[in-house]
Amino acid sequence: MLDAGLSRRTLFTVGAALAAGVVSAGCGKASGNAADRVLEAPRPRPDRGLTANLPLAKGGLSPDAVAAKYAGKKPNQWGTDISGILTNFDTSGKQFALTFDACGGPGNNEIDENLLSLLIAQQIPATLFLNKRWIDANQLRAAQLAGNPLFELANHGTAHRPLSVNGHAAYEIKGTGSPQEAVDEVWGNHERLTQLTGHAPRFFRTGTAHYDELAVNIVQDLGEVPVGYSLNADYGATSNAAQVQANMMKAAPGGISLAHMHRPKSGTGPGMYAALTALKGSGFQFVRLP
Repeated sequence: MLDAGLSRRTLFTVGAALAAGVVSAGCGKASGNAADRVLEAPRPRPDRGLTANLPLAKGGLSPDAVAAKYAGKKPNQWGTDISGILTNFDTSGKQFALTFDACGGPGNNEIDENLLSLLIAQQIPATLFLNKRWIDANQLRAAQLAGNPLFELANHGTAHRPLSVNGHAAYEIKGTGSPQEAVDEVWGNHERLTQLTGHAPRFFRTGTAHYDELAVNIVQDLGEVPVGYSLNADYGATSNAAQVQANMMKAAPGGISLAHMHRPKSGTGPGMYAALTALKGSGFQFVRLP
């Protein structure tokens, strides 16, 4: 079990080591990261399983019916902040949503236990976007996170691919190449998270956070909310601790941060420690995605 009483000394020790230059690249916004450019062979479409017959958000469509709905259509938009993506939320106070990605796959299956200890020790809620590969590599830890009321587990895809209907790439990672592949990228982990938590996930963030507008519609038709970010805290876990702290200090009420929880040697944990302490002191309240 995780030690909720992570000491200030431990965090500063980690921060000192990172300040010396021990920084690893992550996945969400990284550029030039060879591990993230490793593309898996095309996977068989996931088994639909027991959840396949559950009604979805719009009209009770099956996953295959959602894919068929967009067959032959061409997208016109591409990016991290196009219409339909949740990047901010309404708030009357100084509320801010923390989100952390666990990207999974070669070189991305670790976990930043110091970061999670910080959140637990200070009772800071967060939304955790877990990739199916990361869940499969950390089944016991994923189950523990699912049982912690501080956290909401969200969908970070089946193979961590940008969500596209025509193979549009981001950061040299090839996107899903058809409506059916986009559906499978969402639905494979939708079923895995449903199995893990006992309920369907509410939120989805694609690998690299890039979507086209048809992919946004596909996520919505599958019953999930496509999520982006308003503040990039660690740039794919490539930022050092001082950079993470500086990025987080730009937080505005109703914002959503993007950071990573699968690179324990990165600057994310120490940077978050310094920033979250300061933001709490200035009156910010941290919340899960609404």
